[in-house]
Amino acid sequence: MANTDDYNAKKDELQAIPVENVSTPGIPVDVYLQEAENLYHWALDDQEKLSVVGISADKLNDLPVRAGACREAQSIWFKERFSQQEAQRNWGIQSPLAYGLRDELLHTYRYAYRKDEAVLGRVSAIAEGDGHADMIQDLNDLSVLGRENPEPLNNIGYDLAKLEQAANTADQMADLLAMANGDKADQSESKIMRDKAYTHLKELVDEIREAGKYIFWRDPQRYKGYVSQYWKKVNRQKSEQPDEVVE
Repeated sequence: MANTDDYNAKKDELQAIPVENVSTPGIPVDVYLQEAENLYHWALDDQEKLSVVGISADKLNDLPVRAGACREAQSIWFKERFSQQEAQRNWGIQSPLAYGLRDELLHTYRYAYRKDEAVLGRVSAIAEGDGHADMIQDLNDLSVLGRENPEPLNNIGYDLAKLEQAANTADQMADLLAMANGDKADQSESKIMRDKAYTHLKELVDEIREAGKYIFWRDPQRYKGYVSQYWKKVNRQKSEQPDEVVE
């Protein structure tokens, strides 16, 4: 099955995992996934012996499905995380321009409507408040106000196309702000699903490894296939580091 199919097949099972039972990856996920795939192919040759200690063929064949689900969950989380980072970069580029347009409209309106107390009062009300969401609403409100009262703007030669620009900018910046900030809940959910998929995979990986080590404790050639090469390398590097000298 494709990774997407694996994910869809496991989605309900993953969602049912209690959050308190979820583990976060202790090694790079791509490395762990490759080790899981390697373990599956290694264990296939020992399937008969593994079945004696509870690792049935169905359980063993579930390993690549769990790995595929985890790979897809990782991709979903990565995509959403990247999209948010991209939105944050774009916000940093575009928001100063949006603020500049808002300030230009306020400056223009204060002059154009200086003799109309009613409209000027609305301009003052729009100018109140601060923050990104307020700026976005200001742009839309100013666009509406200008289109309702175009003559004073025409009289001072103001480009009315900027009123439409303000409305469009408000829409675009609202979407961008939602992606940059509002997506955090969704991203958190995708991160939880990735961790649940990893937990589901790790549960079976650990079970198969423990079974293999138990069976082949006197057969180093088969035993080595049930050992994490990543952690073996990490532990070897730690043991090769010189002891700290205490003066």
